[in-house]
Amino acid sequence: MPSSNYPTSLDGSTNQPTPSSTTDLDASGYEHDQVHGAHSTAILALEAKLGIAANNAADADQYAVMQKSGSGSDATTTWSKTITGATLAGATLSGAVTGADQVMTAVTHKDYAETCAENTAATGTVSIDLNNGNVHSIKLTGATTLTFDNPVATGDASSFTLIVQQDSTGSRLITWPASVKWAGNTAPTLTTTADRFDVLAFSTVDGGTRWFGFVAGQDFQ
Repeated sequence: MPSSNYPTSLDGSTNQPTPSSTTDLDASGYEHDQVHGAHSTAILALEAKLGIAANNAADADQYAVMQKSGSGSDATTTWSKTITGATLAGATLSGAVTGADQVMTAVTHKDYAETCAENTAATGTVSIDLNNGNVHSIKLTGATTLTFDNPVATGDASSFTLIVQQDSTGSRLITWPASVKWAGNTAPTLTTTADRFDVLAFSTVDGGTRWFGFVAGQDFQ
């Protein structure tokens, strides 16, 4: 007769009675009440180990994973959407991942892309929002005042590349944020020829109090 010692030990399959279709379930070694009791005890212990509650599957959190806590016979499992202290030996992502501003250390990137936030009709006040990407491309269709929004907090660095295109009319001008600091305290003169491009870069280490501005190249066709 199985002892149902789980979780301190597992009943071996050789200990489980296997009645045939003609077995008297009240015969010695096949007492059906003891068999059912032992199996129920094992199932309840397994449910406790797996953290299975009375909730239906439909009530459980979607995409939860099972995690082990403790060790030996005292180990239990919980269901969570957060994986802690795990080592991923390899995985293929099939959707977007939000890093939530957490640190990744000793990472090698290969064959990666940066999101380019495009504004094909920039005029008036236009936000360069770093939440949308670290490369921004704007096409000037009128006089434009830029704001630089959502850099990371002081202590970390935020940088972005800005690609500026004149429209088919040209001679469009930009008013830069007062927080932008240029070499020699002199803002560059943008190319005003129609359909030409200038490329600039900006960096801050104090949450946008100062943005250091650089000209990467001008008058691209």
